[in-house]
Amino acid sequence: MWPHGVVELARGVVHLLYPGRCLVCDRSTADDRDGRLCLCQNCITALKNDPWPVCPRCSATVGPHSDTVDGCDACRRSSYRFDAALRLGPYEGQLREAILRMKTSSGDGLAEVMGTIYAEVRGGELTAASVDLVVPVPLFWWHRLMRGHNQAESLAREVAAELDLPCKPGWLRRTRPAVQHLQPSASARRENVKGAFALVPHARFAGRTVLVVDDVMTTGSTLSEVAGVLKNAGAKRVVAGVLARR
Repeated sequence: MWPHGVVELARGVVHLLYPGRCLVCDRSTADDRDGRLCLCQNCITALKNDPWPVCPRCSATVGPHSDTVDGCDACRRSSYRFDAALRLGPYEGQLREAILRMKTSSGDGLAEVMGTIYAEVRGGELTAASVDLVVPVPLFWWHRLMRGHNQAESLAREVAAELDLPCKPGWLRRTRPAVQHLQPSASARRENVKGAFALVPHARFAGRTVLVVDDVMTTGSTLSEVAGVLKNAGAKRVVAGVLARR
């Protein structure tokens, strides 16, 4: 793994010599004012602006006058183990396209760019939450092997680097693959991930405020399961950080 500064320098040099096209919409980025992101200005603007009010507990879209002090109608009766959730936006438009492209075998670079954007947009809130450690949601080893990378890990590393925080992808592992459902219910998703994560022996979470990073939150079951594992290991608070909320 190259140092963050070297990666940023190389990315800038490559983009200067070969302006290329936007990693999300394929438009030319030759005239970009923020070419370091390898995105066109239209996509940068769309990705950085969440158009809807959200619930601070589960990051779901809510109405403009909703009471979210104790969560929203969607999560108030849920037993989430994480303490808060921060999204970049809803799962639609350019953000949805970016996430789909991140999941391909060549999506690692785009995942790093999205991590930079996430840190720029949500960095103030993460600092205010006193986050002191970043952990990605792991893929099962076989799925990672087939894809070639874990997009959540690439996101987490870049967020951690931007905020000058430690990132520990090796402290959490997935013990079994998820069972795929065509139209999974919330209860099916909870059962799907129950007991699916474990810590390595040298992991140390006691007293820490941990940011758990994933690309998409649907029901919150995966992030809640991970948060439970971390809290059982002594984590003080767990913040779920996601690019998009369905």
